[in-house]
Amino acid sequence: MMARLRLLACMAGALTGAVLLLPGFAAAASLQISPVSVRFAAEQQASSIALQNMGEAPIYGQVRIYQWDQKDGEDVLTPARDVIVSPPIVQIAANATQAIRLVLAPGARRGAEGTYRVLIDELGREDGGAPQGVDIRLRYSVPVFLMPAQPQGAAAPRDDALEWTVYRKDGSWMLKVRNDGAIHAQLGAVDFSNRAGKRFDISKGLFGYVLPGRERSWKLPVDDKAELAGALDVRAVINARAPTNFVSRAQ
Repeated sequence: MMARLRLLACMAGALTGAVLLLPGFAAAASLQISPVSVRFAAEQQASSIALQNMGEAPIYGQVRIYQWDQKDGEDVLTPARDVIVSPPIVQIAANATQAIRLVLAPGARRGAEGTYRVLIDELGREDGGAPQGVDIRLRYSVPVFLMPAQPQGAAAPRDDALEWTVYRKDGSWMLKVRNDGAIHAQLGAVDFSNRAGKRFDISKGLFGYVLPGRERSWKLPVDDKAELAGALDVRAVINARAPTNFVSRAQ
């Protein structure tokens, strides 16, 4: 049975790739990734990611791609078969750039938006020798979206059909967002205002993603005694556009 992996990436900011520093290491990242999000147009068959080594020593890495889903309010990854990444192992010389190629497999379905994550694991070295596969330093996570084919003249698919619910769980405030649209919603800056007009800044930058037809939950970065009961006015940046207003549901 194909094992499912819980998504390990940190959503670390709108202008940087998501990076996870694994335990046991305290090194600064010297790998620059561009773009930080890949979007395939409806008829596009291939794309690429540039990895630039800004340091003075070679970087070794492993590159894999996973289908990205959301279940029970969490991100879940399973190995992808319809998108191929190449090369799977990279060696990037100091101050050099390596291209990663993403190619759709023959017969890849395009009826709905495809959502994936490219994971790039930086592999450590010992004594300046060959890379040691078990010595993982940093993990970079790049979202990849395959836009669905649209009939000619059809309206653009909605990405703002979002249902917001704020509720308590184990004494903490939680947020659940359901996406009833046809494509993903990237949540940027988010703030709430309660009935008394008090404002709560939830996020100044990238908050997270909600995939189409899915829901995602987060613990809110607010005090447990914050006055968030009842309906709230929500203002959120969706897919880098001007803020959109919503009203949350109370659970």
